[in-house]
Amino acid sequence: MLVVDDDDSMRLLCRVNLELSGCEVREAADGTEALARARESGLDLILLDIMMPGIGGHDVARQLARDERTRNLPFIFLSARVDRENVRLGYELGAADFVTKPFDPLDLVTRVMQALERAECGESEQFRLARLAELGA
Repeated sequence: MLVVDDDDSMRLLCRVNLELSGCEVREAADGTEALARARESGLDLILLDIMMPGIGGHDVARQLARDERTRNLPFIFLSARVDRENVRLGYELGAADFVTKPFDPLDLVTRVMQALERAECGESEQFRLARLAELGA
């Protein structure tokens, strides 16, 4: 799993809670590093901040979708921007889920595990389309 956020404390919070749940966690501090790390083998999901300097999360998601090596890698957006349009754009870009900052660390772990289960069962697209329908897209 890859946690991408420009805030060191946010990466630490995610990493510690996910590791306590048995996940192996790698980190990236910006979009450029995220794209390089996403191409490494062994990743099963990316937690991706939207607002980062340089390449933001939306652009990272677009580039992941264009790369054959990463297009099927599920990602969850993390963001303090929770307006309806931003959430809808996240799902339109292919997000497996959208987690609002600040968040309950235990809820984050639950949602990560659910996204991994949906990906394993082939239900990610159905979930994403349901969220888009709820948002009126």
